[in-house]
Amino acid sequence: MPDTRKYVDRAEYLKQAVAKRRKDVKVMLVKYKGGKCMNCGYRKSIEALEFHHINERKKQFGISGQGLTRSWKSVKQEADKCILLCANCHRELHAK
Repeated sequence: MPDTRKYVDRAEYLKQAVAKRRKDVKVMLVKYKGGKCMNCGYRKSIEALEFHHINERKKQFGISGQGLTRSWKSVKQEADKCILLCANCHRELHAK
């Protein structure tokens, strides 16, 4: 029997599923990259940890944007081009 539900019937479930996946992938990536800011050692809140591309020219996509919805293999390859920083250290690095 074919599924006759429409997106509108499942929208809330799908939004929650995507949000959960994004959170799960970020947790896996933060663990993969050492779990703390590589500059100051901050580790209190995962929401304050960000991925900084070492070489912008090699960047294929931003991890925090649409990146967390991609496959684990793809996200992990992109994370290999990054260092993990807390928001403060990341801002200071960009401000030079």
